[in-house]
Amino acid sequence: MECAFSDDFDQLHEDPYLGQPSWEKAERRLLEEAIAETLRKGKIEAQKVNLLFAGDLLNQIISSTFAAQTAGVPYFGLFNACATAGEALALAALLIESGMATYTLAGAVSHNASAERQMRFPTEYGSQRPKTAQWTVTAAGAGLLSATGEGPSVTWVTVGRVVDSAMSDPYNMGMAEVPAAVDTLVTHFKESGRKPSDYDLIVTGDLAAYGLEAAQQLLRDAHLDLGERLMDAGATYYGSDPSVQAGASGAGCIASFLFGHLLTRMRRHELNRLLVVATGSLHSPVSIEQGDNIPCIAHAVALENN
Repeated sequence: MECAFSDDFDQLHEDPYLGQPSWEKAERRLLEEAIAETLRKGKIEAQKVNLLFAGDLLNQIISSTFAAQTAGVPYFGLFNACATAGEALALAALLIESGMATYTLAGAVSHNASAERQMRFPTEYGSQRPKTAQWTVTAAGAGLLSATGEGPSVTWVTVGRVVDSAMSDPYNMGMAEVPAAVDTLVTHFKESGRKPSDYDLIVTGDLAAYGLEAAQQLLRDAHLDLGERLMDAGATYYGSDPSVQAGASGAGCIASFLFGHLLTRMRRHELNRLLVVATGSLHSPVSIEQGDNIPCIAHAVALENN
């Protein structure tokens, strides 16, 4: 699958194995490359980074752990499913703001084949996917934060609550994440005192086609009409490619969309005030098999050009 915004990415691979012997090791390699490229572009040595926040979708976030080992940077491993990049960025910014760090890294990664093998059915099985299903992105994204610099800057963080989606279908994660996304957006505007018009763009991820439509209606019901300012990473990541069903998902979706495409647009000053709402469904194969609803979360991070 080809991302509609791949021109804004630093590295592209035609080989989904990245020369590695397994999908899982390819996923690890993606995050290693993202971290190395971020440090190179930031013109900073790994030894000067105080802390790395990163996560992925595999058991025990093993891809991030091995990538952190390669980087040699103090490490906090995170899991918030597809919202992990938002969690990582929020924590990395808050640590800088507290004065406890000068440089931090935030990142996340996912691989379609490794996620399918762990969470659903291996690709080789050839299972039929419903129209509400989403295609896990094979990508990684990472960002470097510092106490000083030209920006863009993180100016507000709204940490989400875990919300019961009232849904148990793992093939409809976009709809499951809607209540959490709406709850965080309502909370953000209430607590920050800001208005939707204060932002050039508000990006959720990964509600995909069906979730985005439902979120727009629920936001209007809450007297928050975001109009054309609202974009969903999952709904736009692969353009109009019908083979991805409802759209994109995965920890690497919002990570690569934010740290690649959106920050590039901010550096060009096409966007100056951006609100990113990373969404995640926090289920596991165990919880699904036991008949639990899918718990979901969303974190909002505001970025602004200085």
